[in-house]
Amino acid sequence: MKVINNFVLTNYNSYRINAICSKAWFPDNEFELMDVFKRNKKPIILGNGNNIILSKNYYDEEFIVFNGNYNNVNVQENLIVAESGATLLHLSEVALFYNLSGLELFYDIPSSVGGAVVMNAGTKEKEIKDILIKVRYLDLVDMQFKEILKDEIQFEYRNSFFQKNTDKVVIKAWFELQQGDHKVIKSKMEETKRIRWEKQPREYPNCGSVFKRPPGRFVGPMLDELNMKGFAVGGAKISEKHSGFIVNFNNATGNDILAVISEAQRRVKERFNVDLEVEQRVI
Repeated sequence: MKVINNFVLTNYNSYRINAICSKAWFPDNEFELMDVFKRNKKPIILGNGNNIILSKNYYDEEFIVFNGNYNNVNVQENLIVAESGATLLHLSEVALFYNLSGLELFYDIPSSVGGAVVMNAGTKEKEIKDILIKVRYLDLVDMQFKEILKDEIQFEYRNSFFQKNTDKVVIKAWFELQQGDHKVIKSKMEETKRIRWEKQPREYPNCGSVFKRPPGRFVGPMLDELNMKGFAVGGAKISEKHSGFIVNFNNATGNDILAVISEAQRRVKERFNVDLEVEQRVI
């Protein structure tokens, strides 16, 4: 197992925030993962870093990293079994190779499997719960590996059992897909990517949508009405292309991003009496 002291996290978070942790562990199997937790009961778990805001320059805490490791993917007829470090991009490409349909809308969503399950990632058309069968996880309470079926995971919009129970660590997931036509699947994937790239800012580092969608509202139009496109604090600003995104345009810190979030929340509450809930995880 790879272990690195004073590990630089800059390339392991999509905002590209400069930060360092005291130690990073890169487990490759269940035995190694268990070993890390026996040594340190409260490490910070980091997947692909696509939905997090690093709020410190230096972390005394140790990190467990699932990025480029713990990422095996296996196909069993119409089932895909993926470890938590696998990306949705890779999962979609594997499904395409085997002519399996169901993951097209997740193509190009920047997330690991573990992170996608925890937050119930997806779009307005489909969420991860719609194709999930079950999850294997490590229960830190009794240090046992367990499995849980989809119906027990209490999925909600951008929420799940695992967000409410942070002592349960997702390590593997089973997805059920359908046989499909290769050309049709590929076309859907490419169209999904095209639409996403047209709407979303790609010129600066970002972590996607910052806020959860309030009932009956859309975040972008509210911020547009408040003329918040381009609003900046330090090196972070609300994207001019899509106001639902915050981008790092000039060496932003986590606190810069949090300050932009706070001001957006304040103004939206003042004008619309709507409480914006942050979708991203602050560490």
